Amino acid sequence: MVEIFENIRKIYTFTTPCAELAEHIEFFSESSIEATMQHIAGQKFSVKMFPSWTPTFYINLGEPYEIAVSNKHYFVNADEDILILRNSIVERYNTPIDNIFTVKFYPGGLEAVLNIKQHLLIDKVVNLNIILPARLLHNIKLVKTFDERVKLMQDFLLMNYRNKQDHYIKFVKDAIDNYAANGLEFNNRELAEKMFTTSKTINRYFNNVIGTSPKNYFSIMRARTALTGYINGREQFTPFDYGYYDMSHFYKDVVKFTGQRLGDNAV
Repeated sequence: MVEIFENIRKIYTFTTPCAELAEHIEFFSESSIEATMQHIAGQKFSVKMFPSWTPTFYINLGEPYEIAVSNKHYFVNADEDILILRNSIVERYNTPIDNIFTVKFYPGGLEAVLNIKQHLLIDKVVNLNIILPARLLHNIKLVKTFDERVKLMQDFLLMNYRNKQDHYIKFVKDAIDNYAANGLEFNNRELAEKMFTTSKTINRYFNNVIGTSPKNYFSIMRARTALTGYINGREQFTPFDYGYYDMSHFYKDVVKFTGQRLGDNAV
């Protein structure tokens, strides 16, 4: 299964965080065994995801699996839990009874909540035992329901949340919101003018908070948004709505973002 091209969400259960954490965490999710059996039909399968620069916890509730991060393959045992940044293409290779509990942070969210700078995670697969208490991980696996797991994780994150507005993180979030609100068209100079600062400052803040330049992050953001729009409504799609000069410009960005041409997947 390939995200955007296919609805990978159909084999998972999702919920959003409480209001206090909603600015920093996108969702909690867990594999749905019933949905996986329905859609995968008892076969081994993989889930491929494109770059997003969103730190993500993978807590293993089931079988061992393999994961490819930055073209390196890792074997994750049944009792292992990991943290990855998703700064590159990621693919998980699963058994039919795959069972994963996931926490997906927004860019900068992990630092805001747990004071862990995400640029230190680039191209790494980190053992979650280094980040989270062993007792918490044990209890998350011990309880029976998704709601119970969410409560345990959310209570821990709230307890550790600094609840202090960080200037760098707020600035980057505001810059991302500005870019999205203005048709995904701003370049660094235009965004700097909009935010009454310099291109050099924006570049420094993005590298400090996210781990990459604003140019690269916005390119990924635009390609992800535009490709989703294309897949959801090819007949109505126009590249100009996403700041592209023409379809050729859009196709080129898709290849850069996904590593493949649009024709490589049925759409």
